[in-house]
Amino acid sequence: MRELKIFSGRANRPLASNICRFLNLSPGQITLGKFPDGENYCKIDEDVRGRDVFLIQPTCPPVNDNLLELLIMIDSAKRASAARVTAVIPYFGYARQDRKDEGRVPITAKLVANIITRAGADRVLTMDLHAAQIQGFFDVPVDHLYAAPVLNEYFLRMELPESDLVAVSPDEGSIKRAIGHVKRLGGNLAIVDKRRASALDTKQQNIIGGPVEGRVALMFDDMISTAGSICGAAKLVKEAGAREIHVAVTHGVLCGPAIQRLQEAPVTSVVVTDTIPLPPEKMIPKIKVLTVAPLLAEAIKRIHHDQSVSQLFDDS
Repeated sequence: MRELKIFSGRANRPLASNICRFLNLSPGQITLGKFPDGENYCKIDEDVRGRDVFLIQPTCPPVNDNLLELLIMIDSAKRASAARVTAVIPYFGYARQDRKDEGRVPITAKLVANIITRAGADRVLTMDLHAAQIQGFFDVPVDHLYAAPVLNEYFLRMELPESDLVAVSPDEGSIKRAIGHVKRLGGNLAIVDKRRASALDTKQQNIIGGPVEGRVALMFDDMISTAGSICGAAKLVKEAGAREIHVAVTHGVLCGPAIQRLQEAPVTSVVVTDTIPLPPEKMIPKIKVLTVAPLLAEAIKRIHHDQSVSQLFDDS
């Protein structure tokens, strides 16, 4: 591992430290800050010539600051003659606009992918993209990880009987994810019929599948942003007679009124991972944070040694 170097941006230093700990490495020395006029500053404080460099930086809020810091870190590493630069983006922001769903709108996910590639990233490591096709927006190799094994392990430790479980997809877009959890955890599948009135307004109308009454509902999604959709789905599932509702997501964006909505929602617990750091004021009793550091560390080790990453998710 002598030629491997890991550097962290300021977006999620605790996650980067945990990754380094699992790899028995010291975090790379880097100076990040701002000039008096607000422009970003970066200096890599150790030799990276000919090294395999991994830059850890989720593009979570503040999205623009963290994205620009990642681009500047990539440029610094390339100009310092790193042999290969991998952008490790546990949470990829700007992922919602992945197609033109109406006239005169951008495909922002493609634009950001182009910028990261042009900055000099040789490959990208990310986790639970909002839309899987975003992998194809990059003109460099993308390793796409899933937090499902971490979430499944948490619920398996609860030792809930399969006959008591129902995995709930909060919308049609998460059906495939929910089916994957059913295969591992058992139980039945239910789907909430969500109708989107606008980019910010959704309504939950029906539950397909089930049954839900008297069961423990496990609701899976890729992220919680303002929590409007997930809380609306939880309310519908509770009205259908669910005994408990546990929400499990990879990315806890938790912006706007999310925390207040989760506190008021009929939800027993909310499980998120540490792809995005949660400040103390958002750590309400309902929220449980799981770490994906071991998963990311193993993926980084496999990439460094030119080994298969997909084998991490083989059923065997």
